[in-house]
Amino acid sequence: MEKDYNFAKIENKWRSKWQKSEIFKSRSDRKQKKFSVLEMFPYPSGKLHMGHVRNYSIGDVIARTRRAMGFNVLYPMGWDAFGLPAENAAINANVHPAEWTYKNIDQMRSQLKALGYSYDWSREIATCHPQYFRWEQQVFQEMYDRGLAYRDSSFVNWCDSCNTVLANEQVENGQCWRCSSEVRQKELVQWFFKITDYTEELLQDLEHLEGGWPDKVLTMQRNWIGKSHGALIKFKLEKSLADWEEIEVFTTRPDTLFGVTFMSIAPEHPLALKLAAGTSQEEKVTAFVNKVRNEDKIQRTSDDYEKEGVFTGKYVINPVNNKKIPVYIGNFVLMDYGTGAVMAVPAHDQRDFYFARKYELPIEVVIKGEDTPLEGSKLEEAYVESGVMVNSGKFDGLNNEEGKEAVIKHLVELNKGDHTVNYRLRDWGISRQRYWGSPIPMIYCDKCGVVKVPLADLPVTLPDDVNWEDHKSGSPLASHPAWKNTQCPQCGSPARRDTDTMDTFVESSWYFLRYTSPRYQESIFNKEDAEYWMGVDQYIGGVEHAVMHLLYARFFTKVLRDLGYIDLDEPFKRLLTQGMVTMETYKCPDHGWLFPDQVTDNNKCVICQNSIEIGRVEKMSKSKKNVVDPLEYIEKYGADTIRFFMLSDSPPDRDLEWSDSGVEGAHKFIRKVWRVVTENLELCQKYKAAVESGIEGKSEIRKIAHASLKKVSEDIERFHFNTALAEIRVLFNSLGTFKASGKLEEKHIVEAICFGLQMIAPFTPHVAEELWKMIGENEFVTNYPWPKYQEKILKEDTFELVVQINGKVRQKIEASADLDKEGIKKLIIDDDKVKTYMEGKNLVKFIYVPGRLANLVLK
Repeated sequence: MEKDYNFAKIENKWRSKWQKSEIFKSRSDRKQKKFSVLEMFPYPSGKLHMGHVRNYSIGDVIARTRRAMGFNVLYPMGWDAFGLPAENAAINANVHPAEWTYKNIDQMRSQLKALGYSYDWSREIATCHPQYFRWEQQVFQEMYDRGLAYRDSSFVNWCDSCNTVLANEQVENGQCWRCSSEVRQKELVQWFFKITDYTEELLQDLEHLEGGWPDKVLTMQRNWIGKSHGALIKFKLEKSLADWEEIEVFTTRPDTLFGVTFMSIAPEHPLALKLAAGTSQEEKVTAFVNKVRNEDKIQRTSDDYEKEGVFTGKYVINPVNNKKIPVYIGNFVLMDYGTGAVMAVPAHDQRDFYFARKYELPIEVVIKGEDTPLEGSKLEEAYVESGVMVNSGKFDGLNNEEGKEAVIKHLVELNKGDHTVNYRLRDWGISRQRYWGSPIPMIYCDKCGVVKVPLADLPVTLPDDVNWEDHKSGSPLASHPAWKNTQCPQCGSPARRDTDTMDTFVESSWYFLRYTSPRYQESIFNKEDAEYWMGVDQYIGGVEHAVMHLLYARFFTKVLRDLGYIDLDEPFKRLLTQGMVTMETYKCPDHGWLFPDQVTDNNKCVICQNSIEIGRVEKMSKSKKNVVDPLEYIEKYGADTIRFFMLSDSPPDRDLEWSDSGVEGAHKFIRKVWRVVTENLELCQKYKAAVESGIEGKSEIRKIAHASLKKVSEDIERFHFNTALAEIRVLFNSLGTFKASGKLEEKHIVEAICFGLQMIAPFTPHVAEELWKMIGENEFVTNYPWPKYQEKILKEDTFELVVQINGKVRQKIEASADLDKEGIKKLIIDDDKVKTYMEGKNLVKFIYVPGRLANLVLK
């Protein structure tokens, strides 16, 4: 038995016992209520950071408390193992990505185990394993058969540094989300998943997630899907081109159609270069298109971005008034929204207003408010509010909201337009020009066209014989003749494999389902097991994945449902988006960013003794050197201390500022828990059996224990772990000072210690297990049922009764909590002070608010 708190020895001991006993191994049991809790699985970079530690500590507390509450818990871990860092490491060090990846997995697994997380490691998966991606290759082919996977030529977001395509969601402020390099537009033939077939369902099903997902995430997904009601309107080209007689536009403002004075099309529009071909504008248009296509799409649509354009030399005809309208190419128009063409109404759209003023284009008022001038030249800004239609032919005088429907009806009669719904969401481009990913299981034959790799030949695996020194850029698959060249499975002729790999977001769109039967060989997963464990009862991860991983996972789940693999509409019932771990930054004028240990106590650089600039609190970042190594702190304080601090300082959904003093404080408290329990070991061993059989009576420490248990139970249910730990502090601090007066109160101390150890066990499991064993328990505290508080213990014996007479406070009396209304009435009437107020008066009415006050109405 350890007398001193030797955290290193204790933590190693209990991790070994947990592993040998397999207490965290989960099994499907349809007779038992289940609870599945998952964190977004990590990329195996090789080293945990404090953001990981916080994320996984949250999940582990949830998993451990749910087990204690009687749930059959699924809590696995795996690795999002494909990706560019492994490929870059291969290029830089001439080491195979698989070797780099699996080495990192081994390292990170040992780090996670050092923190004592209660994962079921028997369910561990790695998405780079052929027996994992073999199933998504099969699903890809089934999606192809249903038209949900298709090839198309399009302009894509291209990162020159990563030599690959990026989805719109992977471009952040014009930069690659992975390496922060500038992103440009490039035309390529790509594979797409037809996520737009599920647009309306993805939007409508967000209602089912309300209350379980954060409102901000639901809003982000709604905005990204971007549903708009409006009209699709046909503008005939003044002079037809081959295959083009008209340009279609989508608008939410058909009521302003008579005010259109020009049209703007996107630089990526198929007509952008064709319209100017052979005209005096061709050179200007080509230069403008090439320039804008490489600019950041999000920035192009921002309000403060300068609006620029170029005239194509061509015109279209307004279908309602037959006016000739010039066609411009505008840098603010995107192909990603509507049709890539916009009818410009400068009098009623501020962006069009700026553009018209800049290029001296007409401005025609067609919606009039109370003070709106009828002449566009007198407008100081666009009028965008409701009003009455003017300069709009037979629609003059109509309220513009009514006018929307009237104009659309007129367009239908002219066969020039109709109602439509538009979405911002575009199909998901999944082709990536890199090696370390799941190969796309398709073959190209000059005779047969696009052909599926036979099912018996799946998985299509990656070649191992790659010399990475010869591939500083581009994917080696495209230049690997032995792998690339094959035979057509239909006609036997020479053919070529698809040399692209899938976006790694494909792997993370279904990994949670594979956890339910990770070694199943007959299909992508066992349907019965998946339907028992899914959907995920609690999912945990960063809000930065709101419109990438979370949206794709929802889409992929619905696809798998429609393919018959599972009866499930939504993958994640509840979502917790944890805050970041932050820390102050330090910067020296001469030596740049400094690590905290490079700053003296008087805020000087240890290298040059210059005064340093203490920056704002920011997310931990290697580039700004405001990072700490979890393993260093585990070695110094123990895993329990780090886990405790990570959850004690702020709610999980808010940022946590790292503090060495906070870590030290957490460690001191755990030592106090150790001291309180070990000082009462004799009592615990003497009365433990009696406490388990049930004890009676009240005492101050028993009230505190039951109140703490109630508060902690409620806080854990709400994920208010910081306030739960604060309450646990209250209990152990009280235990440290309470002195028992008699055997009954000694038993109450033992009960309070048992409650305290069970409550702190999910947060600091190693020390809790050790102390639980020391007080005489043979069962793991992890497996022990969650304790139950008693309301009768919390109920006060007496309370202060406020006595009012004719509405004015006249007395305060200590009353027994057991008295009913008649007993309270008698107590008041018998009070000497109340009697003086009642002399010569009759009691007309007696009003009693239980446990608080009574009012006597006298006359």
